[in-house]
Amino acid sequence: MLKIWGRKNSANVQKVMWGIGELGLAHERIDIAGAFGMNREPPYLALNPNGLVPTLQDGDFVLWEANSILRYLAGQHGKGLLEPADPKARARASQWMDWQLSVLGPAIHAAFWGLIRTPPEKRDRNAIDASKARTTEAIAILDGQLAKTAYVAGDAFSMGDIPVGIFSYRFRELVPQRPDFAHFERWYAAISGRKAFRDHILSMPLD
Repeated sequence: MLKIWGRKNSANVQKVMWGIGELGLAHERIDIAGAFGMNREPPYLALNPNGLVPTLQDGDFVLWEANSILRYLAGQHGKGLLEPADPKARARASQWMDWQLSVLGPAIHAAFWGLIRTPPEKRDRNAIDASKARTTEAIAILDGQLAKTAYVAGDAFSMGDIPVGIFSYRFRELVPQRPDFAHFERWYAAISGRKAFRDHILSMPLD
């Protein structure tokens, strides 16, 4: 059985759990990091020397980095589903997963940290506002793609929608005053209606 190490309200753990939910895979998830601690203790560092979450154990195979875990699960259990069969669509899915890491995630970081992790009296409003603006610019790029395709990699839902979808949820929660991105909103309505999204993302408060 698959074993996932990581607290369920971590965005990176949610990437893996959403994928597992889509694929209907038997698994065990162990709370670790955040309020649970233990991620800097030797037994966990032996699995993941970064001390971060999530970590996957599949028998004697251990893998860390959420997007890599998601690609692995999609390749092992979701060929033609989460992992597109067409190599060009597969590359596009991977491209948008990397875009979440390089553009969307960094853009929203200061807004998330300032509004969720920082007491109101200590918030840096300028940093929060700048982060909201950068994130809105990133979502405009996504909206442009979604004007051409139903999902990020093409006409079908894929692994590429998962990391982008989780951070899009954060965008909608943290930036209530935003442009009317019609294509983005159409796509978001589609992904947020999926059972695995409701089970693993909508059910968790931002933290």
